[in-house]
Amino acid sequence: MSEILLSLYPWVKSLHVISVIAWMAGLFYLPRLFVYHAEKAESIAGMDGLFQTMEYRLLRVIMNPASIAAWIFGLMLVFTPGVVDWSMIWPWTKAAAVIAMTWFHHWLALRRKDFAKGENRLTGRQYRMMNELPTLLLVIIVFSVIARPF
Repeated sequence: MSEILLSLYPWVKSLHVISVIAWMAGLFYLPRLFVYHAEKAESIAGMDGLFQTMEYRLLRVIMNPASIAAWIFGLMLVFTPGVVDWSMIWPWTKAAAVIAMTWFHHWLALRRKDFAKGENRLTGRQYRMMNELPTLLLVIIVFSVIARPF
């Protein structure tokens, strides 16, 4: 199995990066849609339904498959011999940030359901603040993997 993972390493790494980029695009865009949905949808006829369609499709068609692919290819990299040295701190900081990013993804999915039920309780300002979380997590992940300061 190790030999197979080693031979597939460049392909798996490439697919992991592509998946992460697609996932991050969704994590940046969905909270922004929520900002506009919370602030504008009720003032313009028909906009609530349009926002709900956009949010649903972004989550189900792009974000969910991309997050699953990122996890699968990421775990394949973890199990590739010589890629991760668990005695260092960087893989742990990356893992914690990826778990936090996954939590955020699920939190967004719950907020989408709130909008669908007409029960959104957050303001556009609150969604703007939450929109900063994926950026912070991205910075932690990239510096953990590339610079390995720890």
